Amino acid sequence: MTMLTVEILCIGNELLSGITVNTNAQWISQKIAETGGSVNRITVVGDDIDEISLAVKECLSRKPSWLIISGGLGPTYDDKTLEGVSVGLGVRLALDSTAVEMLKKSNARRSIKYELNEIRLKMAKIPIGSIPIQNPVGSAPSVIIDAADKVTKVVCLPGVPKELKAIFSESVLPQIKKIAGDFYITESIHEVIGVGEAMLAPILSNVVESYPQELIYLKTHPQGYTEENEPRMNLQIVSKGKDKSEVEIRYDAISSKLFDEIKRLGGKIYKSPLDNDIS
Repeated sequence: MTMLTVEILCIGNELLSGITVNTNAQWISQKIAETGGSVNRITVVGDDIDEISLAVKECLSRKPSWLIISGGLGPTYDDKTLEGVSVGLGVRLALDSTAVEMLKKSNARRSIKYELNEIRLKMAKIPIGSIPIQNPVGSAPSVIIDAADKVTKVVCLPGVPKELKAIFSESVLPQIKKIAGDFYITESIHEVIGVGEAMLAPILSNVVESYPQELIYLKTHPQGYTEENEPRMNLQIVSKGKDKSEVEIRYDAISSKLFDEIKRLGGKIYKSPLDNDIS
């Protein structure tokens, strides 16, 4: 199974100072995983053209299928994403007439009569060769552009979560899903009491080595101890792939093997309400 690979680049001094929690990266990663893609790296840099351009170049050198960038598309002095991206891609910024019309449409939708002065037109200056994407919630258009080698698609999204989610869901995710094709996930999280990570580690390693890495994911998450001083952890079991029947059969086989081992070791298993089946 060919894996669709993604890198996420988040931009903003507020992310580095701890003022803002990077929920955008978590949300995008979740959506990519649900389509069958793999987020290989998340990078965070500040509002600096040199840092942004360097990060873009480094990401492109690894040739992911997609580079998803968030933050820094607004009109203020510290919104430098498109400048940094243009340097990283080796292209110039230019005022785009379609992006200007998108700004006008956004203002009309919100019954705002702003003058499109130089400050606001900054949001319509995009890398030459890129395609603007209408922002259905805020003002600043997103942009999408092919890297020079045509291997990586680069998309720049606003940092405001509501805007990012709307644009990504409406205009980016459908493209990713089309490339990824059919994909299914069966996932569960179980609370395990009485068995610690070290006790279960050998059987986890054995199971993981029995399947291709891109088809399963097993992870233990320690949760401390019960009042009776018994070890407690969450066990995450994920089976995924292109064929729904194979995904379910694989999941059942792995779950049965792990549950039998946990019971043999004297542990107790409780199903979590977080279980899901995504298709």
